[in-house]
Amino acid sequence: MSDLEQARADLRARQGAGARYDAAAAPAEALQLARRGVAYMARLINGLDDTELAAPSARDGWSRRRVIAASALQAREIAQALEDATGQQGDRAPTDAAALDLAETLPPRALRHLVNHADIHLNVVWRDLGDDDWDAPVTLAGHKISARDTATLRADALWQAALDLDAGARLRDLPEGVRVTAAKARN
Repeated sequence: MSDLEQARADLRARQGAGARYDAAAAPAEALQLARRGVAYMARLINGLDDTELAAPSARDGWSRRRVIAASALQAREIAQALEDATGQQGDRAPTDAAALDLAETLPPRALRHLVNHADIHLNVVWRDLGDDDWDAPVTLAGHKISARDTATLRADALWQAALDLDAGARLRDLPEGVRVTAAKARN
């Protein structure tokens, strides 16, 4: 049993029968990278005071606010696409360029809540996917990918956004799998 599998087994034992978990067929390692990325990004965002949110990011022409808003809207877009692919009913909110322009202008507290809510929504959708759902085709930005690929897509985007935020993230802080992807994106 791997360390990750043991940790999952220990968690289930602690939480008891009423808790819900990822399906056995879920891409556990990719989900772990994405969830670690959420936590890392949250620490960076929470380390910025409200005025620092408006500072330029490392992404050319983007403020930190825009990087944060784009990350939140990507989580929302993936969650909604997964719900559509699996026939789940849920609220739908725009994730297009106009939504990004609007989200970037939210008051600091609202922007922070948007990030938190979008990440929780996506995590709940992932957790509720059944074994067969992980192979369902999902349409994102006009392209079809499998539901399982959304975890890797999200992980890569989160860790890249952490670097783009220009708030103290370092390439060497990134987990190995995403470090290679981020290094290629920077070159």
